[in-house]
Amino acid sequence: MTSVPHSATSAHPLGPALLAGFHRRKLAALAAPLVVLCYLTYTFFAFDVPHLFAKARLDNAAILASDFWSYKTHVTRDNRTGRVSAAVEGENKGAYPPGTLPDWVTQDGSTTRIDLGQGNIVTYDDAGARYVVPGYGSIDIRPKDGRLQLSAPQPLPAWINASANRVSVTTPAGRFNYTRSKVETFRYFAGWELFFFTLDSPFAWKTWPELAALALWGDRIDPARPNIAAMAHDFWHNEMWHHSDVAGAIFETILMAFLGTVGAAVLALPLAFLAARNIDPLAPLRFALRRVFDFTRGVDALIWTIVLSRAFGPGPMTGTLAILITDAGAFGKSFSEALENIDEKQVEGIRSTGANGLQRARFGILPQVLPVLLSQVLYFLESNTRSATVIGSIVGGGIGLLLTQAMQTQKDWEEVAYYITLIILMVMAMDTLSGWLRRKLIKGE
Repeated sequence: MTSVPHSATSAHPLGPALLAGFHRRKLAALAAPLVVLCYLTYTFFAFDVPHLFAKARLDNAAILASDFWSYKTHVTRDNRTGRVSAAVEGENKGAYPPGTLPDWVTQDGSTTRIDLGQGNIVTYDDAGARYVVPGYGSIDIRPKDGRLQLSAPQPLPAWINASANRVSVTTPAGRFNYTRSKVETFRYFAGWELFFFTLDSPFAWKTWPELAALALWGDRIDPARPNIAAMAHDFWHNEMWHHSDVAGAIFETILMAFLGTVGAAVLALPLAFLAARNIDPLAPLRFALRRVFDFTRGVDALIWTIVLSRAFGPGPMTGTLAILITDAGAFGKSFSEALENIDEKQVEGIRSTGANGLQRARFGILPQVLPVLLSQVLYFLESNTRSATVIGSIVGGGIGLLLTQAMQTQKDWEEVAYYITLIILMVMAMDTLSGWLRRKLIKGE
C-alpha cells in the first residue's frame, strides 16, 4: 500500500475551504454594489424623479440663474395716463429722476422707442405697443373692447405667451409684458445694479477714472466734506444694497457663533471633569452627566432654536443659546473622553508635591488636554459660523435673516448671490483665523 505523506493529508482539506472563502468574498464584493444599485433604483421611483423632471421649468431656471449675476432695467408705460418711467429692478429707490430715461430709450411726443440691441426694437404709442424681433417679425398688440388683440406671425413660438388679458414675450435681448393697465420692457445688464451708488448720488454712473479724479484732486461736490468721504458715505448708506446693515448682520452672525461656542466650552469644561471616570469616583453622577450630554447634543441646534424661540421670542440671543446647548453636550462628551486618556504619571508627580485637587487639575491635567480642547473649540467655532447663518434665518438675526428675506421676495436674486458670496467669504475668513490660532496657541508657531 502506498502511504500518503502527512503534509499532503493536512493540505488536502484546506484547499476546498480556501476556495469556499474566496467564493464567499467574491459574492460579497458583487452583492454590495448590487444592493446599492437596487436602493438607488428604489429611491428613483419612490421620490418620483421622472415626474419631478417633467415638471421642471428650464426657462424659469435660466431666468433665475441670470438674475444672480445680472440686473434688469424696467421701462414702464402706464396705459391709463401714458406716463413712461424707468427704474432699475422696478424699485422706487432705483428709479430714474422724473423726465430722465436711459440713453437706449428715446421719446418723440407720445411715441417711446426702446432699443434692446441686436435689432430688437420695442415701440410704445397711443394705439398700443409693437416688438420687432429679428428673424421672426413684428409682434403688434392693440387693446380693443377691453381685450388685447395680438398680431404676429403664426404659429406662435413657445417664447410668446398670449391671452386676452396679457401678452408676454421672452427673448435673449430682454422681456416684454403687456397688460391692460401697463406695458413693461425689461433689458438685462451684467453685474449688480447700483452696487456702489444709487441714482440720487452725484457719483452714480461715473467711471472709475472719474471717481479716482474726484477723490484725489477734483473740486468738492459737497463743501462740507472731501469727495472721498462723501463717496464712502454714499456707499455705506446705499439704500438699495444696505451695506451698513449687511456688515452689521455679518458681525451679528459671527458674534452668535462665538458666544455660543465659547459659552458651551466654558460650561462643558467643569462638567467634563465630573463625567471623567479617572477623576470623578461617583458612578451615578458620571452616568447622569453623560446622559445629559447625550440629550443636549442629540437634539439638533435647529430644534433647540425652534423650542427656544417659542420660549424667549426671536432674536440673536435665542440662536446663541441654541448653539450653546447643543455644543455643551458635544464638548462635554469629547472633553471627558480626552480627560480619561491623560497620562496619570504627571498627575501623580503633582500629587507628590502635596498639591490639592484643584492644583492637580490645573498643573497636571489641563496642560495635557488643552491643545486637544482648543483644537475642538476652534473647529466648532468655524462650523458654527455656517450654522449661525441657518439659525439666524429662523430666529431673525444675522445674515441668515437678510438671505431669507431676499429669497422670499422672489425677485432680489442678485442680493441672494451677494449674501451667499459674503457667507462664503465669512466662512473662509473664519477658517483662516482658526488655522492661525491653532498654530499660535497649540503649536506655538
